[in-house]
Amino acid sequence: MAITKSEVEEKLADLPTGMNPAQMNQWFDQRFEEKMREIEENHIPSLSIVVTKGTMDWGYPPFILASTAAALGWEVDLFFTFYGLQLLKKELNDLAVSPMGNPAMPMKMPFGPQWFQDINWNIPNIVMGNVPGFENLATSLMKKTTRNKGVASVQELRDICVESGVRMVACQMTVDLFGFKQDEFIPEIADWIGATTFLPIAQKSDVSLFI
Repeated sequence: MAITKSEVEEKLADLPTGMNPAQMNQWFDQRFEEKMREIEENHIPSLSIVVTKGTMDWGYPPFILASTAAALGWEVDLFFTFYGLQLLKKELNDLAVSPMGNPAMPMKMPFGPQWFQDINWNIPNIVMGNVPGFENLATSLMKKTTRNKGVASVQELRDICVESGVRMVACQMTVDLFGFKQDEFIPEIADWIGATTFLPIAQKSDVSLFI
């Protein structure tokens, strides 16, 4: 955008007079530092997260990070796409844990004496994949573990995000792809958008994550 002559004259009128070049440079450096400090003090940090997974265990990271950032006064945007849309359903009771192919997931029992609870059961994938009901068992064990440790449920964390003003948006392409209907989801969804709309938001964020 072009600057008018009057705007140039106005800017020049604010400059100090009677300074030699060294003093002028020092004045500019001081003003620059003051302005940068003012910008930093007034800046509101922002966080953008692309949420792609919809199991119970993967539901914790985005909502924990989002609720924490909101509590710190950050602006937070969550973009739910593909299987992550499950986390925006009205009912989250069907969320399950999938230990299959996740070797980092500890398999510990949330009951019994402490020595029994401390055992990490290294169960082979062939057992987890072929024993009927193993996924339901793993889900029940994790729910009991979170209750024993006083950890909020995924539903509770989502409610905290809603109350904290976290902006949650859904991927319209994924909704169409999987044949979902908008009334299957919570009414707090801020918008139904695509990647072309969310990427500029993520680009301007201080922190961008893919979960």
